[in-house]
Amino acid sequence: MSKLKETILNPIFRNNPITTLVLGVCSALAVTVELKGALVMALSVTVVTGLSSLILSLIRNTIPNRVRIIVQLVVVALLVILVDQILKSFEATYAIDKQLSVYMGLIITNCIVMGRIEAFALGNKPLPSLLDGLANGLGYGLILIIVAFFRELLGSGTLFGIPVLKALGYPGNGLVILPPMALIILGCIIWVQKLWNT
Repeated sequence: MSKLKETILNPIFRNNPITTLVLGVCSALAVTVELKGALVMALSVTVVTGLSSLILSLIRNTIPNRVRIIVQLVVVALLVILVDQILKSFEATYAIDKQLSVYMGLIITNCIVMGRIEAFALGNKPLPSLLDGLANGLGYGLILIIVAFFRELLGSGTLFGIPVLKALGYPGNGLVILPPMALIILGCIIWVQKLWNT
């Protein structure tokens, strides 16, 4: 039981894929201008990471070693396409999916997804693999949402498009919306986590 608890909590707090392993940083910089986009990307990666880890753990003993990577890519690509089509089918998420279109496709080659399959799912049973995939996706999503929160609030003065600081007369700061500021915020989060862990 304690091993399952560690499998779930470790990727979210102590060994976060973005802050500790520095994986998936490109999307953390690109899709965090608004909270809506970051939330959709976080949920998409969490679903794909969890389900791909589960599926590949279930079939791990039947995959020939020479085609292992190809099978992983096919499973992940299938899940990404399904998630993308589901997002396109709802009016509320269609516009966000259009904004994230390039980055949604890049989930297929996201280091977090492929890394968890290689490092965990291919050597463990289905339930721990599912939990590990979901936890790593949630850890990734948590950082995305924190970065997006500060970028949208300080850059546009809004949260989820609702005026917060803007309603108080805050004009917004265009510098915060630029990718270098995402890197600075990410650096601050890594610094805080290092202090927390030590």
